[in-house]
This record gives sequence, structure tokens and C-alpha cells, in this order.
Amino acid sequence: MAYAYALFDTAIGRCGLAWGARGVIGVQLPEKDLHATRTRLLRHCPAAEESEAPPKPIARAIDEIQALLRGEMRTLRAITLDMSRVAPFNARVYETTRAIAPGQTRTYGDIAHAIGDASAARAVGQALGRNPFAIVVPCHRVVGANDRLVGFSANGGIATKLRLLQIEGWRADEPSLFDALV
Repeated sequence: MAYAYALFDTAIGRCGLAWGARGVIGVQLPEKDLHATRTRLLRHCPAAEESEAPPKPIARAIDEIQALLRGEMRTLRAITLDMSRVAPFNARVYETTRAIAPGQTRTYGDIAHAIGDASAARAVGQALGRNPFAIVVPCHRVVGANDRLVGFSANGGIATKLRLLQIEGWRADEPSLFDALV
């Protein structure tokens, strides 16, 4: 089988992961139901077949995602991503975003500056909105100017973003992020 996927339980619900010979091609956070989660995951590779026994590197990736979502400190940086289907600009955004430590945040402008184009904050946001590797490329750790919680395309939107940050140990005494929810 060229491409496969697995659905797995986490502390926030049933997630999914799709892969091929070159690594992970898609990660899906929980949707409103299992059918929606599977459908959204398969948009990355409609021909993928469900696997009950993922290969060892994929099983380890699933274990790491589950651990992170239980609140254990994990970076997920060892997970191999296949970015061959990703535009070069987006790949740079994703690699830069992967360097953000759990519980920490950076702004879209910070990411734009880090990839060498300080004027590309909006393009960074668009790239992260199309992130096929949610949680492994931690787009939830990227916030708006002045540390405002903005833009999160996963089910639950900003509330899910906040929940993920809290699971990772983000400190609730940083009022600027809560201001976005008021």
C-alpha cells in the first residue's frame, strides 16, 4: 500500500495520521465526529488505506502525539514529514514553526522575520491555515500581533488553540492571550 492512515485516541479526542514511504503526509485533529475527522484527513491522500498496524516510525509518532496531548513534554520534531506536496514558502514556514517549544508562542510576524521576509506575516498566516501537519507543525503556537489569539482552522477554532496551549503548559497568567477571548 503506497499511502495509509490510522485513527487514534488522544486526550482531546480521536485524531488521524496519514503517511507514505517518505514520512507523514497529514495529521488531523478531532473534528465533530469520526466521519468528519477521517474525511478531513483523507483530503491529503484520498487513496490511503486504513491501517490497524502502522509501521514502527508511525506508531512512535502516534505515541508521541498522544503523550503531548496528555500534557507530557514532547517536541514532535523527530517525526519525519513528507513535504514534497507543500509549496516551498509553506515548507519554510512549517520548519520554522516546528522550532517553537511547547507552551511558547511566536507571532506571525516573528515567523515572517525568521524566514527572511518581515512583510510576509499575512502569507505566514495563510500557510499555517493550510497546515497539513497540525500539532506536529504546531500552528497553535503562532499568535497575532500583541500576542492575540487569532486564526485557528481546527474544529473549535480559538478555543481549541487555547486548549492545546494549556495542555502544553502555557501559563494562564499571561492576560494578553485571554484578552482575545473576551
